[in-house]
Amino acid sequence: MSTTSLGGYKFFPKLHPLSLLAQLTSRRATGCLRVMTGAISWSLYLDEGKLTYASYSDQLFNWLDGHLENLSRQNPALNSATRMQMRLLFEGKQDNSAIAQVDYQAICWLVNRGYLTSEQAAFLIEEMAKEVLESFLALKEGSYELNRETCLDEYPKFCHLDLRSLVEHCQSQLRNRQNNQFSPTEDTPGASITEAYQSKPPTRGEVEELSEVEETAPSQPATEDLRQTPINQGDKKSSKTYTVACIDDSPTVLNSIKLFLDDENFSVVMINDPVKALMQILRSKPDLVLMDVEMPNLDGYELCSLLRRHSAFKDIPIVMVTGRTGFIDRAKAKMVRSSGYLTKPFTQEELLKIVYKHIH
Repeated sequence: MSTTSLGGYKFFPKLHPLSLLAQLTSRRATGCLRVMTGAISWSLYLDEGKLTYASYSDQLFNWLDGHLENLSRQNPALNSATRMQMRLLFEGKQDNSAIAQVDYQAICWLVNRGYLTSEQAAFLIEEMAKEVLESFLALKEGSYELNRETCLDEYPKFCHLDLRSLVEHCQSQLRNRQNNQFSPTEDTPGASITEAYQSKPPTRGEVEELSEVEETAPSQPATEDLRQTPINQGDKKSSKTYTVACIDDSPTVLNSIKLFLDDENFSVVMINDPVKALMQILRSKPDLVLMDVEMPNLDGYELCSLLRRHSAFKDIPIVMVTGRTGFIDRAKAKMVRSSGYLTKPFTQEELLKIVYKHIH
């Protein structure tokens, strides 16, 4: 069978997930098996043939957050505020090719900060792996590569999962679903992993190319240290409901601000389009404006300057929210007459502190 090589990936008319997993298990492979189908990728991390982590790229942090939310029923430390802080810290790095597997870094951060125990992390990883493998076993075509050295080599391993047992579990789950669309052929979810070992192995080209590819994915551990600090409710200045307008093109940031500012004391107006912000702010008449600096079409400095020219906003507090911390950036904020500066990522305590500082 002929193959085509492009950027380290080997393309084949068919992909044989079961046979591929059987080969890796029997060879006690170590590394990361990365499979690509269109815009979605699957990553399976192995250590001596055991699975240490599995992930796929589609809706990465929504998927991780869903599993953490399920776990929060037994672990109250994984509340919405904790999960939102995690997303603020790591989700923005997802598209940075120099920082790989940010979801695993996020799990390590939760363990290091005491929000997860190592045992809970192992349980979480196993539950996620089952979901990843169910979708992986259904693949019929795609490209793959095996990286001998991976971005997770410098991180702790919370578990070593038996691939055969996981695959048998996934096959059982798939068979029990009435809406299963796949027929039980050799390399579809209906076949067993035992049969995969005994069946015709992948072509010589598949095995040889898989064994030859050795690429190292660079690793950059997260250095930020977000802390969740309990809020002293007695510090609130009054029971009045304040209107806070939040202008940011990131849904994660908008949702985190809405989460941190409780409904009892604040009415949060979320605005994700800076061009339409002026009219929306005029309608909402906020007591405070929180404004992102880096936005498409119109950045925060320009928008703040425009608002200050309007008579209705010359005295309303406008706080710039940004990951920039340089002297020049702070100077720009003063030049456009912003009232304050909040640095991302921020905790609930930091947000409330600056909000109450400027609301009278």
